[in-house]
This record gives sequence, structure tokens and C-alpha cells, in this order.
Amino acid sequence: MTDQAERLRNLVQQHKETIEALDIIETRKQELIQPAGVKTSLTSRVVAITSGKGGVGKTNLAVNLAIFMRKLHKRVTLLDTDFGLANVEVLCGVNPKYNFGDVLEKNVSVESALAIGPMGMQFLSGGSGLTGLSNITEEQMSVLIDSFAFLDAMADFIIIDTGAGVSKAVVNFVKAANEAIVITTPDPTSITDAYALIKTIHESCGGEDAPEFKLVVNRVDSPAEGVEIYEKLGGVCGRFLGVKLTSLGSIPYDPHLVKAVKAQQPVSLIFPGAASSRCIEAIASKMINVKTPEKKNNIKSFIMKLTGKRK
Repeated sequence: MTDQAERLRNLVQQHKETIEALDIIETRKQELIQPAGVKTSLTSRVVAITSGKGGVGKTNLAVNLAIFMRKLHKRVTLLDTDFGLANVEVLCGVNPKYNFGDVLEKNVSVESALAIGPMGMQFLSGGSGLTGLSNITEEQMSVLIDSFAFLDAMADFIIIDTGAGVSKAVVNFVKAANEAIVITTPDPTSITDAYALIKTIHESCGGEDAPEFKLVVNRVDSPAEGVEIYEKLGGVCGRFLGVKLTSLGSIPYDPHLVKAVKAQQPVSLIFPGAASSRCIEAIASKMINVKTPEKKNNIKSFIMKLTGKRK
């Protein structure tokens, strides 16, 4: 009974905070209405969350990270580019009317396609629309950039939830972002695949203009295990690739997270005091407080790099 009462209080608080967030979003939209020729100086940070292997908790981190950033009063938009799986919308408990493909193929505006998730976090559901993005015309690219420029003014963070592995689509999405969070578990194959992903992206960039790689180790038995894996993987990346890997921390194996997934609810909302929730909150704080990369990092740059029109 106590657990049920606690969950009910959390849901009521979530509803209250979501309504408040929606009010802020609508107010911000009105603030952004400016006379012709006047441009806003606001830009967002584009962060890709990826992994060398599937099933390591990538989407769980993306959704809960976005929620904790909202709790820390940051405006967040999550783009689901793991096409066909719809994991983000399942975890958010929302059935969006439009997806990424509709934005490109049916001329639906990004603003109209965005769905509102927990805590007022905005997200764009995946679809098949970006599979042929490298073949779009200059005119289509211009429309796309103008459409997504809206997000630069509406979000402090744009989180890209990519697919897993080293497919061309995954590599292109990670290359286009300026910050990449790579997730691994203590499983040796997961660590090997994480290294392979970093190596592939680094070499694909020719060693230049590569994203800043950050590591999260999921399902650890202890914080010490997370540190050990980071030191080993970071050492190999530095020695053989010349890549500096930054640690964002680790997340323990947590039965509460398993329960949250089965309930199709973010663990940060139904079990905010759980060990996994506290660790993800710490990762969110670290991301917010870290110095923004000096190189250009906004949605316009992301789209142009993704289309291959500019490095």
C-alpha cells in the first residue's frame, strides 16, 4: 500500500510539472516571435547517445536523462532515430501522431510533429524518413535546415537516440553530433563493440572534427567496476586511436529499472529514489555543468553534417 501511495504521489507531481512545463513552452514560443530579420542568438547542444551493441540500456538512458534535465529546468528535445522500434514512445507512454518521416515526406512541420512526453520533454518519434537523407536535394536540405532551426531556439539540449552498432546510419548520426555518449556494460563483447564503434567513427572522420566521446557504463556491480572499465577502455582509445574518452559515470544493475521497463514508465518518475535514478541524475548534472564544446554545436550544423553538404 505504501508503494502504491508513493507511486500515486509521483504521478500527481509528474502531471503538475508537465502542465507547468507546457506553459513555459508556450510562453517561450511567444517570446521567440520577432520582427522579420531579427535572429535569436540561442543555440542548442546536440548530443548523440549510442552503443556498439544493442540491449545495453541506450534508450532508457536517453529518456531518463531528458527527464532529469527537465527537472533541472533545461529545455530538452529527444529525437528517436532508432527507426522502426518506437522505444522512446513506448517508454514515454505516448502515441505520437507524426514521426520523423512525416516531417520529410509529408511537409509536416517539426513543431507539429513534436510530441510532449513526461515532464514536458519534447520528442520526435522515429520513422523511415531519414534513411535517404544523404540523397536529398539542395532545396530539400534548405527546407530541412529551416524547419529544424526552430529547435535551436526551443531547446537547450537536443538528444539523438541512435540505433546500435556500426551501421552507416548510426555512424552518420554520431559523426554529425559534436558530443557522443557511448554506453557499454561490463560484458566483454559490449566493451569490444563500444571500442569498435569509437574506432569506426574516429576513422570515418579522418581523425578531424570527430565528436567528443563520453562513456557511461551500465549495469555495474559497483562504482569501482565502472571506473575500472573506463580506465581500460579509455587507455586503449588513447593509445591506439588518439581519442580522449571522458567518463560520465556508471549505473548499477537495479531491479527498480527492470520493473519500470516492464511498466513502460521511466524509472526516474516511478522510482525517483532508486539507485539507477540517482546515478542518471548525476550524469544529467554533469552534462549540464560541463563546458560546451568550442566548435559549432547546433541543430543546423548537425543537419548539414548529416546530409554531407558540409563537414
